[in-house]
This record gives sequence, C-alpha cells and structure tokens, in this order.
Amino acid sequence: MEVHRQLGRGFDEILYKDALQYEFSTVGIDFEREREFEVKYKSIILPHLFYADFVVFGKIILEVKAVQALTSSHVKQTMNYLAASGLKLGLLVNFGEDSLTYRRVVL
Repeated sequence: MEVHRQLGRGFDEILYKDALQYEFSTVGIDFEREREFEVKYKSIILPHLFYADFVVFGKIILEVKAVQALTSSHVKQTMNYLAASGLKLGLLVNFGEDSLTYRRVVL
C-alpha cells in the first residue's frame, strides 16, 4: 500500500517492482525477485523458463500488474505460475487503478 500511496498509478510495472524491492528490503521481508522456474511438458523440461515477479517468504508468488483492471486472464496466469512452481498461494496486485487492488489466488 505504501508503494501505491507514494507512486500512485500510471507507471510501468518495473518501477512498482523496484519500489516493492526497496520496501521489502527496508522492513526485512524475505523475498526473491524474478525467481526462475522450469516448466515441464510431458516428459521434458521446456527450454524457456518463467520468472515470478517475486517469491515472498519462499512460498507466495507475488505477481505485479499495472493495468486498468485485473481480468480473469491475469488470475489464470497466476494459477499457471503456481502449478508450474509447485507453490500453492499467489497474490496478484494491481497498481494501475486509483486504489490498490489485489486478488488472492490459491491452487
């Protein structure tokens, strides 16, 4: 909420991620930024990885958006990230609206 309060809406996602990284570091929240995950397809690992915006406390995928409104496709994307990562909880946060919006996503 502090990031949205300070920056408001209208910036690219990358700036909100930078600000979140600063805030997490400042208050001592355990996180990894742009953590890589392999994606399995049948009996192989696909050559391209996916990158979670953040993994917080080693178990929560934090997906950052800066869009006009969250859609079902954003939720589905987060669900796919959870399935591929083996994690069970995701938080989808949108900085693109007048008020900070979020959705909790559980696999």
